[in-house]
Amino acid sequence: MAHVCKIINGKGLAEDIQTNLAKKISNFRVKPKLAVILVGHDPRSEIYIEFKKKACEEVGIDVKTIEFEDNIKQVRLERTIDELNNDEDVHGILVQLPLPKQIDEKKIIELINPMKDVDGFHPINIGRIMGNIETGLTPATPKGIMRIIDSIGHELEGKNVVVVGSGYLVGRPMLGLLLNRKATVTVCHQSTKEIEDFTLNADVLVVGVGKPGLITKDMVKKNAVVIDAGIATVENKVVGDIDFDEICKVAQYVTPTPGGVGPMTIAMLLENTWQAMRMQHGYKDY
Repeated sequence: MAHVCKIINGKGLAEDIQTNLAKKISNFRVKPKLAVILVGHDPRSEIYIEFKKKACEEVGIDVKTIEFEDNIKQVRLERTIDELNNDEDVHGILVQLPLPKQIDEKKIIELINPMKDVDGFHPINIGRIMGNIETGLTPATPKGIMRIIDSIGHELEGKNVVVVGSGYLVGRPMLGLLLNRKATVTVCHQSTKEIEDFTLNADVLVVGVGKPGLITKDMVKKNAVVIDAGIATVENKVVGDIDFDEICKVAQYVTPTPGGVGPMTIAMLLENTWQAMRMQHGYKDY
């Protein structure tokens, strides 16, 4: 019997989520508002911001964009975040990363009110994940990955899950979310020796490094679920971390790049903004 690999349509899933979210927002008395801070003129950051703004507009979320030159001082950025924290009309705050070298990125993240931290990077929100407390805001990419896994009806309890990449954008929060589902989780990083020894044992493989071609066919277990959260540009083409065409020959489910995790990340950002607004108005159901 010929092997069949199913490509997960993250774009379609994200569109369904955004359609449902738009209905909720249109029927609610308060319109969510997201403040987006962009520092400098990095072309990729500017593109990401435009994607996010467009998606917000489509579901009915107001966007306030605040732009600074890349020579901004730490104190000026801190003052802006403090103002947004105290602005009751602003429900979500997003600081587009990366920030210039003179800015203490971690300190900026820590200054954001955890209830307005729609990226979910604040230590309090990460701590809630690790403590299996569901009242915080979850980082958009890991949250989107979990929804992708749920969409294919894949049970995580007792499964071997390998996460390649230990950054705070994907790898670290993924660890907590997967543990909360009672998966057996291994996190690999740049110091891991013989990474294939781990990936070949993965029922579910999540990759989020940003290194094209990092994961090849001979590193993937037959009939595994492979989630590619990496993103890079090669010869003006957007690609992920996996050798997609070859891995499709052995995996059961694979996310494409583009069209997989990316759209779900934006959908989860919108959902987080809605959740943040509901939390700030005292609603328990998000």
